[in-house]
Amino acid sequence: MSDTRVLASAEVAERPRDRRAGLLHRDSIEGALVLRPCRWVHTLGMRFPIDVAYLDRDGVVVKTIHMSRHRVGIPVWRASLVIEAEAGAFARWGLRVGDVVEVRDDDQRDDDRHREATG
Repeated sequence: MSDTRVLASAEVAERPRDRRAGLLHRDSIEGALVLRPCRWVHTLGMRFPIDVAYLDRDGVVVKTIHMSRHRVGIPVWRASLVIEAEAGAFARWGLRVGDVVEVRDDDQRDDDRHREATG
């Protein structure tokens, strides 16, 4: 038996251009943005504060932080990907350090940029 639950619909940014753009120029995000590969983020020029989860290569959450606008984060060297969501999302989802998150394709969608983050 699995404890799997869908946390959120997620956009996946794997191309350098998409990772650089991140959540810039957006007023909000429904769900989450997955940056892969990624070890650090910033909120310079962002319009809203975010929750950030750093995951290792096995999908284990190694660190979570809340970032206000216009901040530069510190690299998390154990991380291989980052999940960004609007501030407060992780508390609603119950996402914590030690949780295992899997980013998987959603069979319901054709667009390969939309995935589900499960934990």
